[in-house]
Amino acid sequence: MRWDKVLLALWALSPVLAWAPGPPVALLTINGAIGPAIADYIHRGIEQAGKQGAQLVVLQMDTPGGLDTSMRAIIKDILASSAPVAAFVAPGGARAASAGTYILYASHIAAMAPATNLGAATPVAIGAPGGGAQDEDGKADGKAGKTGKSEGGGTSSTMTRKQVNDASAYIRSLAQMRGRNAEWAERAVREAVSLSATDALKMKVIDLVAEDVPDLLRRLDGRKLKVSDAERVLQTADVVATAVEPDWRTRFLSVVTDPSIAYVLILLGIYALVFEF
Repeated sequence: MRWDKVLLALWALSPVLAWAPGPPVALLTINGAIGPAIADYIHRGIEQAGKQGAQLVVLQMDTPGGLDTSMRAIIKDILASSAPVAAFVAPGGARAASAGTYILYASHIAAMAPATNLGAATPVAIGAPGGGAQDEDGKADGKAGKTGKSEGGGTSSTMTRKQVNDASAYIRSLAQMRGRNAEWAERAVREAVSLSATDALKMKVIDLVAEDVPDLLRRLDGRKLKVSDAERVLQTADVVATAVEPDWRTRFLSVVTDPSIAYVLILLGIYALVFEF
């Protein structure tokens, strides 16, 4: 009689056990330019997700780009993450331009919402001296002197080519690692081309298109991913993503490190020095 009660109790609990959600999913958000504050927020978010045993980190993005150093720091965190990262360009109308494109290519899963776009990943130097006009091959339209520098700013042109070649090799290596379209990735750097979500899916730049985060998790359920030489199977159908909100430090740093705000602060500092003397 006692065993009957035990079996009855297990039978009653079986639906609960069968429908229990899988490990948690962390949701990080990039909304705006990528800088040191965002890189620190992503670093701490991925680190926290790993400690909590998250099965997946969703990185929702809407960004025009940002600093190269901050972008590379985020990519290093993604590549070193113990949990797979799904970069998701959303909501509708969002973009993953410039630095966002590199991050999308580096992630284990690349997804976009309808009416979003990515690309235009050509590096642009902030405050670099202007050069002469360039032709389609990137050669300066000016006559070179004895030193080999053109009248239109050959030094600037050489530096630009170095930056573009470095960025092209970087995004190509990410594309090859994730098995994505490396040719288009290089065009996004060299020619600043862009793609819509639908075209990106057709050209194998991304893995899937989803309406929102819940839809993304449903579509990813059962997908196998290789992380740190180990294969994992996602169980995300009934999981609700847990948002990791930026703390006061991240919000403060986001304001003071914004390029426009930082430029104004620098000007104020210069004027203060001038008027003091």
